[in-house]
Amino acid sequence: MPEQFKGVINLDIRDSVPDWTPYEAPRAPKDAPNVLMIVLDDVGFSAFSCYGGLIETPNIDRIAGDGLLYTQWHTTALCSPTRACLLTGRNHTTAGMACIAEGTTGFPNSNGHIPFECATLAEVLVEAGYGTCMLGKWHLCPEEEMHLASTRRNWPVGRGFERYYGFLGGETNQYFPSLVSDNHPVDQPETPEAGYHLTEDLTDQAITYLRDLRQIDPHKPFFMYYAPGATHAPHHVPKEWTERYAGKFDEGYEHYREEVLARQKEMGIVPPETELPPVNPIGTPESREGPDGEPFPETDHTLSWDSLSDEEKRLFSRMAEVYAGFLSHTDHQIGRIISYLEEAGELENTLIVLASDNGASAEGGPYGSVNENKFFNGIPESPEENFTMLDLLGGPETYNHYCNGWAMAFNTPFKMWKRYCYAGGIADPLIIHWPKGFLARGEMRHQYHHAVDIAPTVLECVGLKMPETVKGVTQWPLEGASMRYSFDAPGAESRKETQYYTMLGSRGIWHRGWKAVTTHPTLSGWGGFMEDTWELYHTDTDRSEVRNLAEENPGTLEHLKALWFHEAGRYGGLPLDDRPAIEVLTSPRPHPAPRRNLFVYYPGTTPVPQSVGVNIRNQSYAIAAEVEVPDGGGGGVLFAQGDTFGGHALYIRENRLHYVYNFAGSIEQQVSSVVEVPTGSCILSAVFTKTGEEPKGTAHGRLALYIDERMVGEGEIKTQPGKFSLSGGGISVGLQQGSQVTADYPGERPWRFTGTLKKVVVDVSGEPYVHLETEGEAMMSRE
Repeated sequence: MPEQFKGVINLDIRDSVPDWTPYEAPRAPKDAPNVLMIVLDDVGFSAFSCYGGLIETPNIDRIAGDGLLYTQWHTTALCSPTRACLLTGRNHTTAGMACIAEGTTGFPNSNGHIPFECATLAEVLVEAGYGTCMLGKWHLCPEEEMHLASTRRNWPVGRGFERYYGFLGGETNQYFPSLVSDNHPVDQPETPEAGYHLTEDLTDQAITYLRDLRQIDPHKPFFMYYAPGATHAPHHVPKEWTERYAGKFDEGYEHYREEVLARQKEMGIVPPETELPPVNPIGTPESREGPDGEPFPETDHTLSWDSLSDEEKRLFSRMAEVYAGFLSHTDHQIGRIISYLEEAGELENTLIVLASDNGASAEGGPYGSVNENKFFNGIPESPEENFTMLDLLGGPETYNHYCNGWAMAFNTPFKMWKRYCYAGGIADPLIIHWPKGFLARGEMRHQYHHAVDIAPTVLECVGLKMPETVKGVTQWPLEGASMRYSFDAPGAESRKETQYYTMLGSRGIWHRGWKAVTTHPTLSGWGGFMEDTWELYHTDTDRSEVRNLAEENPGTLEHLKALWFHEAGRYGGLPLDDRPAIEVLTSPRPHPAPRRNLFVYYPGTTPVPQSVGVNIRNQSYAIAAEVEVPDGGGGGVLFAQGDTFGGHALYIRENRLHYVYNFAGSIEQQVSSVVEVPTGSCILSAVFTKTGEEPKGTAHGRLALYIDERMVGEGEIKTQPGKFSLSGGGISVGLQQGSQVTADYPGERPWRFTGTLKKVVVDVSGEPYVHLETEGEAMMSRE
């Protein structure tokens, strides 16, 4: 309840007594610690050197050496869901995040809106006198609200963070990020040519935020949520970091598993009887199919290292080198923040929580990827194409991701990877550092815990309870258990009894040392969930889940299966969704404006995110630009959507009109005018007429260029079945910011049109374009 005014009010202020108490800013409890939550992305259990991995992470090792390293801490197996758990202390399905924010389904468990009954840590701490700020990946806002016409209620500044600098979606280009500062998009401060890298930029801003706070209030505790998006694809890192690992992974991912497991046993991270599971623990395309003959997902098949050609081994080794460099580079940025806190004398009383949001990612498939967007489009990788990009991996020319063999390796000793409820998807690193808060130094803790337990832990450490109401909204109970009891009690029994899991068709449940899990492939489209095969493991001794005890303990298995349904009912776990990625990502979702067939875009405006821009997928469309070309001709971009890794653009170069459709970063399909663009006013158009579809969702057809009513060029093209990127890929008019659709643009970045561009209209009505052939301005008149 707010403080009541206790002063005295009379007619004359001289006879009245003020009381400032109800109007003062809240103050944190005395000696309350700062809180620094560091959330890394797609880092497997065995990547950090302090977890037995072979990647150098000296700064992370340092806080582990002065703090606590947890060996049985778990996540949801995917980005947005885990982040929702971390910040709210509720299960991901309770928080409406059964899937990533771009994959919502419109059910209570999967809508992309964290209920206000599930307040975030930032919302609680800011009302308790903390300064709150966030850097990096948010991914807790539905696509339909990631734009300038939206409410900001689910942006970071709407959920308790007073300052924000980062990107809203699931991933972004490290060299050309889609940046937001507080409540509005901003341009990046430098180009890659000048040395720009997102993780470095975020770290610069983090230190600036802390200095801004301290030069005004030297004592106010802060809550900083630092989530750089590393090491999610694209694996972008300056080449000097990659070169540190030249040749280090040449023996392959299976050798890595063996070497790292031996180290983990020696370090005491896993029990000595832990075994390695097979490289394809739930089947292969040759050995398994769905209940109705559906194929086993090709992307979830791992090739044995010995079966690879020398060329493949070199490519795959380089992919691991790039990833290792990316992780070491990220560790270095974390070190900069730790050094700042140490120099400022604040490290001792800063509660640092460092974790990964899920296991290592296998989205690169068996051959790895130079463009991860192919995974989201359901397009198979071409090893031959990937070979040509070997020396460019990690640079702005690629959107790269290692092959799934390395996902398996960086999850040693576990099965599978991100997306799965096996340990490879959910067993993740967690390090807690708080010198003033506990006596232990450099110790391990083996109690079983989960991401939902972090928020209760933080609240207990700062001396707070979850309020009954936050911002006037009655709160739902926390669903996690505080871990603070374990800080100085290494042998304490876990205070957690049960944890349920569900992700993209995979399911599991842990209860008092036993775990049941299905073999259902994620994103497979198999359905048939009641026919799922369940396995049973005693994870206290069998951390890698290799000894299936289902036949020996049928009663225990049936109890856990029933318990899964109980917990799913309790936390809103249904319905289940195992549809392929492209189907999930392209499902219809709410749109901020009424559905329409005509879209008008103007120069000088902020790029429009693809989630709320015109959708040209698998249909006919027309793009028309109303321009005035100066004497001597003009050049530059008229319209662009997407980037180097998938997109399309209409532009003028050397006085000719050009259209390029960049198909998934692999094929630049260009159509050019056979005549020059005249000076003066005209309408320049590109018209795509769909004539076929093969494979499903990939439209084929004729692309024609027009100057007013005259057709001046044509050619055959095909269009992508899915999005140009998971997030970002916005529409630009009169220029293109960031990574370009084609290297054919004239001039220099950002390739501004040098004439006058009034507007661009995009028509997706599917009507015959007779008007364009007979009257060039007809399309504009329909606005």
